Amino acid sequence: MAVQTPEIIAGTGEHVVQFYERDSDLAQAVGGYLAEALRAGDAAVVIATPDHRSSFRRELRAAGVDLGQVDREGTIVWLDAAEVLGRFMPAGQIDPKAFDAVVGGMLRDVIGTKRHVRAYGEMVALLWDAGDVLAAIELEKLWNELARDLRFSLWCAYHGHSLAVHEHADELHEVCHLHTSVFDEAAARFAARIDSPLAARRFISSVLARRPYAGRVCAGDAQLLVSELATNAVVHAGTEFSVTLRSGGSTVRVSVRDASPAPPVVRDGDPTALSGRGLQLVDTIAVAWGVDDDPDGKTIWAELPLR
Repeated sequence: MAVQTPEIIAGTGEHVVQFYERDSDLAQAVGGYLAEALRAGDAAVVIATPDHRSSFRRELRAAGVDLGQVDREGTIVWLDAAEVLGRFMPAGQIDPKAFDAVVGGMLRDVIGTKRHVRAYGEMVALLWDAGDVLAAIELEKLWNELARDLRFSLWCAYHGHSLAVHEHADELHEVCHLHTSVFDEAAARFAARIDSPLAARRFISSVLARRPYAGRVCAGDAQLLVSELATNAVVHAGTEFSVTLRSGGSTVRVSVRDASPAPPVVRDGDPTALSGRGLQLVDTIAVAWGVDDDPDGKTIWAELPLR
């Protein structure tokens, strides 16, 4: 299942953060971001770990990008996150002037080619994962200061597991406020089994517990939505299904995709009945819901407000 990449227009100062559960989700999203940069004739700068750089290149190759030509022309600058971080943290402390010289200097060189620039960086994630949360926030602020002088878009990412330390909840909220938008999508697949709706509830609960907006959405409502939609997939579609949790803007969206083309049916009945009321509950709880059809099945989605 492909991860949908949010719209980011290069050169407008966008600073997007992605929270991800699986490396494959990150690779698909960032690969799409980089591929779009190339299609638009933009340049890109990638500051990432070796494993992630390799996965992004695989995504670009799968998208039909000629990496040999990209490398020859230097359209994408590939840099190691730990090595670059060390160049402006020589004593374990961030040196703002060194950051401007190292990162700002590199971006100025690329911008000097008179192309829009889209950057991806995960140095902040390295700091956060190492427990240096304050340094990660300081680095996010330095990126924003640099964006006031230079015109580029920036994408950064944090793994969901690194967000589970509750004593850093305030810092995590600050991280979100330092970005122009937050992209968060987590997905999992389930078999058409009687216990799968419960497993889907646990998945949603686990993801929400690690998110900065956990206190702004009713977790019980989210679990109830996915339980009803997953039950619908098991009982009526009878196929394997996938569950996706995605946030953006002012809502959280829960989606369940199955492999049956049959449309869902909202049944009229007693709301206190023990069955046959799934979509009635969805309609009552969600601020919006709908069905997206595709050649291989359908996706039923429902949204909850962020308070």
